[in-house]
Amino acid sequence: MFFQEPTLQYEVIVEEPDPHFAKLLQQAIGGQEGEMRVALQYMFQAWALPEEYEAYRNLLMETAAEELGHIEMLATAVTKNLRGSPKQMREESENAAAAAAAMTGQNPRQFLSAGLSAMPVDSNGVPFTGGYIAASGNLAGDLYANVMAEATGRTLATRLWEYTDDPGMKDMLSYLIARDTMHQNQWLEALESLEDPVPVPASFPQEEENQEFNYAFMSTRREPQEDPGYPWTEGDSPDGKGEFSYLAEQPGDGEVVAPEPDPKTHNDPNESK
Repeated sequence: MFFQEPTLQYEVIVEEPDPHFAKLLQQAIGGQEGEMRVALQYMFQAWALPEEYEAYRNLLMETAAEELGHIEMLATAVTKNLRGSPKQMREESENAAAAAAAMTGQNPRQFLSAGLSAMPVDSNGVPFTGGYIAASGNLAGDLYANVMAEATGRTLATRLWEYTDDPGMKDMLSYLIARDTMHQNQWLEALESLEDPVPVPASFPQEEENQEFNYAFMSTRREPQEDPGYPWTEGDSPDGKGEFSYLAEQPGDGEVVAPEPDPKTHNDPNESK
């Protein structure tokens, strides 16, 4: 169940409207690093959790709802950057023939399809896709995905912060960057609270793994190389269940030969009736 209040989570002020920056902000809404991605990702992850994971489900849903608020903030920022743009551009935009020239650097569909407002698309105008969402049903795996999602979202927000000179936009982005800091840390803390978060899934019986290769770093160089002595080629593994080693060569065996195709597939150009 959801409730809504007609109030932004954080105030959005645009002092110097910029249609081009509105286009860039779209990446933070519907792009691969955007807020639509994390809001839906956290929801679908939460909906997959059984009753005994109630604390994690609540953590995911609280954060998902917060991310919905971020979408609203960014959509407001996009609209303010578009509708508050210089009067000359607005007047030119009223003439469909002049719209393309008037909107240099702006996504024309923000005018043509959305009436100078935000859309569920990225900065190139590509519609949001559920393919961005990671929700495997495995809590540990999903939490790792969440750390990555917040890290890339934070990187995007910092780049947007660097791009704009508008004080209001910098303030809004500073808030979003701060929330990314919290979210990264909460997902890392949630991972630490799990009994056995690595490797994923931990429930698979490790004795069924090929014991020769489960902690071996494998070089794929043509000429065999000496063990470089990196942390991932020697010493104890992070899960505490093995010791890293180095393989200078891949196992290698068997020929890459496809079996004969079924005649019904008509794969053989030399076959005739």
